[in-house]
Amino acid sequence: MASTQEGGGRQALFLDDLSVGQKFISGTHTLDAAQIVAFAREFDPQGFHLDDAAAKDTLFEGLAASGWHTAALTMKLNVQSGLPFKGGIVGAGGDLRWPRPTRPGDVLHVESEVLEVTPSRTRPDRGMATVRSETKNQKGDVVQVLVAKLVLPRRPAGG
Repeated sequence: MASTQEGGGRQALFLDDLSVGQKFISGTHTLDAAQIVAFAREFDPQGFHLDDAAAKDTLFEGLAASGWHTAALTMKLNVQSGLPFKGGIVGAGGDLRWPRPTRPGDVLHVESEVLEVTPSRTRPDRGMATVRSETKNQKGDVVQVLVAKLVLPRRPAGG
């Protein structure tokens, strides 16, 4: 097996290295109010993401990170320490849910599981893996669920 490495010095995995049920756990990221507000100002400037007092009388009942902020943090965690896929994490579609808000003080990590591995019938050099990633806070509460179809290269012949 050729020695290839992706982010964090981890062994990079080809589609052929994956199996249904295989699990990955990322490192952590601690979120604070300043990060939530900074992201919201730039990308999702709604009151419940910008001001705790204004957020008290909303559905969120307090300052909450944008779902897109949670998604971006999930991607960061998976790239840096969660999914060591050869060629990176390349999405081809998926389903995204936010079952509960992400709050200041949350320490997030991502737990991922391979649900399906399918070599391409028309492109022998690649295939698709379906991966379910749950982003959880320090209490184990799920704040995001992403089921993504990812494109991965196959191991080269003789590799």
